[in-house]
Amino acid sequence: MSIGRRMGRAALAGLVVLVTVLSGLWGALALWYQLPLGSVMRTVAAAVWLIGAIALLVFAAVQRSWLPLAAYGLAYLVLLGWWATIKPSNDRIWSDDVAQLLSGTVQGSQVTLQHVRNFTWRTDDDYDVHWETRQYDLEHLVSADAVLSYWGSPAIAHAMISFGFDDGRHVVFSVEIRKERGESYSPIGGFFRQFETILVAADERDIIRVRTNVRGEDDYLYPLQMDKQAMRALFLSYVQAANELVGTPTFYNTLTSNCTTIVYRMARQISTDLPRDYRLLLTGYLPEYFHDVGVVDRSISVDQLRQRSRITDLARRSGRADDFSKAIRARAE
Repeated sequence: MSIGRRMGRAALAGLVVLVTVLSGLWGALALWYQLPLGSVMRTVAAAVWLIGAIALLVFAAVQRSWLPLAAYGLAYLVLLGWWATIKPSNDRIWSDDVAQLLSGTVQGSQVTLQHVRNFTWRTDDDYDVHWETRQYDLEHLVSADAVLSYWGSPAIAHAMISFGFDDGRHVVFSVEIRKERGESYSPIGGFFRQFETILVAADERDIIRVRTNVRGEDDYLYPLQMDKQAMRALFLSYVQAANELVGTPTFYNTLTSNCTTIVYRMARQISTDLPRDYRLLLTGYLPEYFHDVGVVDRSISVDQLRQRSRITDLARRSGRADDFSKAIRARAE
């Protein structure tokens, strides 16, 4: 057998091993996250699947036969068939903070938002529930700010957009996971249809303050340089996205359908010039991306911009009786 042929067979064998192992691992995680069983049984099912995949791979190598791999392929098709039956839903027992779906109606420049969240948070488990119907006149829309909230890695942040009006009011839109009651966030689970997507509209005192003052996160507010027409279009894109989620529930995906990628897709409808970039996934580096594409102040460096945009201390010093939106913008010029 020629060297080229042996190398080709070795490469094919390596590819088969890689595909089998990766698909086996994916299948194990899919079973663990989605089987409607207790944690022990889900662990057993996932382990059996993964061990079975590896055993068939070894058996195929020892016997020099493709039949074990064909059996695995058939089992994998059955698994994919089951996976296709898992559908998103708006009908579950949800956590209080995501219990209501945002919706909006638009009449000319007047926008009415139903289920705007305005909770008073003392701890993550102690809060006053308050949902509101609010009206906004887009003729009085004057600002759009990107809010980034960090809780661990400098590479990862939760991204939100806050719109400001000339009467001092602000409303924040945030794409989030829709947790069921008692459920906690898992970035891996976000790859395996564990969560639905929700678009939350909330008062800044609620959605920013809970992160800085209750959860100990580090928040930054970046004023965006957008003309009024673009701000209005982006606001209406959020309203449209919210209404679509009411009629068509969607799974959250850690990589492809998260807090930043959805905003990016909406922004691309307004300006097709926005480039794709790894920083749309590593959201902690969005300030550099904003700076590069020119949607923030470029008269200063990114480091100066970041320092000027940090609002954590301002938020933590604010009292409950203070105008929170005004307080977090009271930075030195």
